[in-house]
Amino acid sequence: MSRKSRRRFTPAFKAQVALEAVKERHTLAELAMRYEITSAQITSWKRQLAENAPGVFEGTPRASSSMPGGYEPEQLFAEIGRLKLENDLLKKMSR
Repeated sequence: MSRKSRRRFTPAFKAQVALEAVKERHTLAELAMRYEITSAQITSWKRQLAENAPGVFEGTPRASSSMPGGYEPEQLFAEIGRLKLENDLLKKMSR
């Protein structure tokens, strides 16, 4: 029996999923299927977001207009989309 390695999620991914859950446009089950995680994990991240939200407005705001490395978010999202399509195509071809 092979053992699965533990998945690690970036803070940005956790925030994205938690914000989707807060918006309540989709059920937790739908979000869990989409992001391939458990609904309990989403609930935990949602609770952490609610607990830590006041800290966002403390201190001085930092410039977040550009990403580290000089990449713009639009460029990164376009690249992610291209890679996802390529990955899906390769998965289908390997079957």
